[in-house]
Amino acid sequence: MRMLLDTASLWYRAYFGMPDSLRSPSGMPVHLIRGVLDMTSRLMTNYQPTELVFCLDSDWRPSWRVELIPSYKEHRVETGEGEELVEESMSEQIPILLEILAAFGFAITGAANYEADDVIATLCVDDTIVVTGDRDLFQLVDDKLMIRVAYLAKGVSSHDLVDESYIQNKYGIPGRRYGLFALLRGDASDGLPGVKGIGEKSAAILVNKCESLSDLIRVSRDGDADIKPAIIAKLSSGVDYLERAFPVVSCARNVPLPKLDCKIPKESDLEHILSMKKEFGLGASVDRLIAALGK
Repeated sequence: MRMLLDTASLWYRAYFGMPDSLRSPSGMPVHLIRGVLDMTSRLMTNYQPTELVFCLDSDWRPSWRVELIPSYKEHRVETGEGEELVEESMSEQIPILLEILAAFGFAITGAANYEADDVIATLCVDDTIVVTGDRDLFQLVDDKLMIRVAYLAKGVSSHDLVDESYIQNKYGIPGRRYGLFALLRGDASDGLPGVKGIGEKSAAILVNKCESLSDLIRVSRDGDADIKPAIIAKLSSGVDYLERAFPVVSCARNVPLPKLDCKIPKESDLEHILSMKKEFGLGASVDRLIAALGK
């Protein structure tokens, strides 16, 4: 089984969920690092994956998405810099985290002008678990291919394992149509307004009748006896948005990636790992990951 980690999602959860009193001997906060190491060891112990990849946002706001929807993640941009707002104590921990993960031998990858979501979608194979706190990746769920999402909104210890029935029960839509549902509804946290006047209920009505963007456009033009004219009217007024937003909301699935060895590492640079453990005071977090790897 392949496990694909939305790495930034993990480090944000660790940073805001772990006490910043966890510090290195020099006084540097290390709660982000320790949190991600602990989450990784717990996930590995729970699921016993044979492959694992840490997927990165090489570009958290790709230009091609912004060209289509200029408001995309605009509210997260630091004034005048074009950089995502990140606290200093977070940014100083990320390189150290990536260094120790590399020392363990884990595959770590991203791609220029693409987000981690796109990398994850590209790397999905039969029998994959995607680990994230982001609902956007529900669009990848596929029971036939055994692609599921370990959704960390409630934390690792009580996370939801999302399959098609989970999506059906929660949103009242076919489990394979979450992407279309999200397209219509929008997502304010990503600067995506959705179709004006279409909320979750109307989006669910439309998605239960439509399997694709072309179906939505057809219904907007020709109507449907089972859908109220008021909903059709709102849909019709939003066709231009739908056509522009569809590739923004959808994960790219053909990202050019370097050749990866995704297998759980058999060899690690233990000397370097133990040196970093001492330098940064990573303690039992390192020990637990070593144990999860069976070293």
